[in-house]
Amino acid sequence: MIKFCDFFNVEFPKETKVKFNMNAGNLNEPAWDFLKEDDGTSEYQRWIDMNAHKKKQPNNNLNHAKYLLAFAQYYPLGPQYYVFGGMYEIDKILPEVFDTVGYKLTLLDNYEAYRRRLIIKLKRPIGRDIYNKRYFSVQPDLDPEIYEILPNRAIEDFPGFNNVLLTHKQLQDIFNNEAPEWKRQLSSVKGVYCITDTSNGQLYIGSAYGNYSGIWQRWSAYANVNNLTGGNKAFEELKCMGANYIIDNFTYSVLEILDPRTADQVVIARENHWKKVFKSKKFGMNEN
Repeated sequence: MIKFCDFFNVEFPKETKVKFNMNAGNLNEPAWDFLKEDDGTSEYQRWIDMNAHKKKQPNNNLNHAKYLLAFAQYYPLGPQYYVFGGMYEIDKILPEVFDTVGYKLTLLDNYEAYRRRLIIKLKRPIGRDIYNKRYFSVQPDLDPEIYEILPNRAIEDFPGFNNVLLTHKQLQDIFNNEAPEWKRQLSSVKGVYCITDTSNGQLYIGSAYGNYSGIWQRWSAYANVNNLTGGNKAFEELKCMGANYIIDNFTYSVLEILDPRTADQVVIARENHWKKVFKSKKFGMNEN
């Protein structure tokens, strides 16, 4: 077992704070959802802002610290697990402000190889949405230990059909690595799915039927970076928006799953039902 302070043997412990982020006050916006996005995206900026937020209470801000070790709760494993989000240099924004972003954080190279990969386990759940600690008090208070180092790009566990919501980059990771549990689950069912263009809110309702590999087979066409459209005419028309438009804006979710023995016409009927529910022919990307 490797202790937290043995692994993160920082040069200036008295000037270093450790921040454990859960959700910044909104249970529907967990910190890990923002940290796992690519640097430079608006989602990742939410992660930075979460850490740079400044309150008046000294125990809840980064005053008197020059460096920050930031962590996000890794909820796929449970409330006591946190994934490393980077080491940052802290600069106070002047004139001083409160209850908003109050610091400029600069990502350092220290421990860069472990960012988004290293998971620590605390001896107990914290019970707060954000928890600041001075470096030298973390070990005696929470007794964290190094739990796991994930592959270079982590693939989350299959969350259940009702909770599937993938960005295109996540979709690529799953199919490029043929993630076993994802493949087993998505191959086991026919079903109706929804593709959302997050730039404008338009929906496309599709279905997976036939006799081969269910939703897995259908989504494999969308994950192909050499195509991206899956042969969909409406998506082909989006190519004029730029090569990365689909990658940057599309998300994928499951609306309804059906037994693999379900007749194709029944699956298509369910697809048409969902098109009516969301009016995706009138307001979305379905042409028929």
